[in-house]
Amino acid sequence: MTTPSSLFIRMRAAAPLVQCITNYVAMNVAANVLLAAGASPAMVHAEEEAEEFAMIAGALTVNIGTLSPAWISGMKAAVKGATRAKRPWVLDPVAHFATRLRQRTVAELLDLRPAIIRGNASEIIALGGGQSSGQGVDSGDPVERAEDVARQLAKACAAVVAVTGAVDFVTDGERQVRISGGSALMPKVTALGCSLTALVGAFAAIAPDEPFDATVAALAVFAVAGERAAHGAEGPGSFAVRFLDALHALDAQTLEAQGRIVSA
Repeated sequence: MTTPSSLFIRMRAAAPLVQCITNYVAMNVAANVLLAAGASPAMVHAEEEAEEFAMIAGALTVNIGTLSPAWISGMKAAVKGATRAKRPWVLDPVAHFATRLRQRTVAELLDLRPAIIRGNASEIIALGGGQSSGQGVDSGDPVERAEDVARQLAKACAAVVAVTGAVDFVTDGERQVRISGGSALMPKVTALGCSLTALVGAFAAIAPDEPFDATVAALAVFAVAGERAAHGAEGPGSFAVRFLDALHALDAQTLEAQGRIVSA
């Protein structure tokens, strides 16, 4: 396994360009998170340029948080470009179980073979055909309940699956790890989960042949930065500012020392 700290050094040195098709709520937050971590964000979603841009970017992330027919067309065009250019792409199936439009869209996107799928426990359980307790974008299930489904989904889709929550779980169907850290304040700040998907894309861009290691590295960076940001934070507002600062200040040595990753 390539260590998170070595991938972090590579990501910072490369400053990869990541095309982020994400929701209206998350755009600004995700862009700032990528910049603080050391990557370069591009919020390009129009069908007329999404395919072409995906062939330039190092990776693509697709978040279905705020869907519309035009955005769906842009997502599919971008995936087509990423696939043609052999760039990895990451799917964030936000509340895909909530409506028929979301269910249909995520099924069509899964058929296009994402390299990595990142979601909360309820999203992953439902994606694997189980009955989840999610309400909208919020997870109603613990991560551990989604672990077996995540393994099965990873094998079925030939993708890395990341289930994020209090303790994250990452699997490619054969290997699996758990990542501890973060803060209870993180779910109180809008779009941090969506931003994590964007950061996974940044690591996938510099390690396209190592999607499992890239995903683990991104989640470890988030967990360490979240834990450090919580020190002295008085609530979600001050935490949000401290989190960006913690990402910016993070170095490989700190990640190596404070990252808590165990085989599952």
